[in-house]
Amino acid sequence: MPIKHAIWTVSDSPKPLTTTRLPSEQMLEDMIEKDPRILSDQWMLIGRQIITPMGGRLDLLAIAPDASLVLVELKRDKTPRDILAQAIDYATWVEDLKPEEIAQIYRNYSGGKSLDQAFKERFGVELDEDELNQSHQIILCAAELDAATERIVGYLNDKDIPVNVLFFQVFQHGEDQLLSRTWLIDLGETQENVASTTTTRGPREPWNGEFYASFGHGQGRSWEEARQHGFFSTGGGSWYSQTLRMLKEGDRIWVRIPQLGYVGVGKVTGPAQPAKAFTLDTEAGPKPALEVLNKASYHREQADDPENCEYFVKVDWLQTVPAERAFHEVGLFGNQNSICKPATPKWRQTVERLKEHFTDWEKSR
Repeated sequence: MPIKHAIWTVSDSPKPLTTTRLPSEQMLEDMIEKDPRILSDQWMLIGRQIITPMGGRLDLLAIAPDASLVLVELKRDKTPRDILAQAIDYATWVEDLKPEEIAQIYRNYSGGKSLDQAFKERFGVELDEDELNQSHQIILCAAELDAATERIVGYLNDKDIPVNVLFFQVFQHGEDQLLSRTWLIDLGETQENVASTTTTRGPREPWNGEFYASFGHGQGRSWEEARQHGFFSTGGGSWYSQTLRMLKEGDRIWVRIPQLGYVGVGKVTGPAQPAKAFTLDTEAGPKPALEVLNKASYHREQADDPENCEYFVKVDWLQTVPAERAFHEVGLFGNQNSICKPATPKWRQTVERLKEHFTDWEKSR
């Protein structure tokens, strides 16, 4: 179904703005580089016009908070189907990029800066080399899409291959030009696909039914309170919170605190809710979570912002340990996605090892 944009003036006599075009798609690329929020406020650009072994140039390369990569291709003079084929071709190269090659791409782009340092400054966490480029997604930027390309994009997403299309439209308003955008596929759905393909290097296997959960203890939330009151939470941006939609009542999650290790396993008992709607059971009855919790901020300052507020899920903890007793050893799975369902032998092996370590969890089932 074709995506159409329209903008009207707000007045007693509303009038539609006329559509126009940018002088060049080069201008759109320049605009994105100056303000990457035009694409997403959750990504950091790390490369532009990158020469590939195929002989072409990848328009833009970005990195997400989980250290997955985002390939961005602008339509330019190609048909959407041609640019999709080209992007998939580039993805076969990006898939095999080693950490040192990605770091070099960023040095070339930034004038010699360190990717590790820039990542920490942008996302507030250390860049884990083991997590870098475990998955990627493809973003096509176009003004319109033909039916065949839309079918192909839908087919790829149904196969858990994350591809999305960002439509841009330019409107004339007096002497100014206004740029609008809309996504073909909800970003949450694309993020779920990324979180479900958390390794592109090495073999894949069917998902084992166990969810991985990353809890940002010390980053605005408290694991001690999560254990005490029976919840899992995340927030600070839609990228972090939207994967909570993957969880359904009865799902089992294995929780890891980044840089520390695994701290518990629990069973989900309710849907994700924004902070202002989430309540906790107390001796005096149910009370708003933000009134009860006092050991961390839980993004209180953004409680009225559905995009950036904290989101909570009720969890019946089967077994947990304090953060200082987190379980870690070489070879265990790790990822910055709040929730994901990895389809990789490493995750299955991690769960098997966790079940050996957390020996009491089955007694609580």
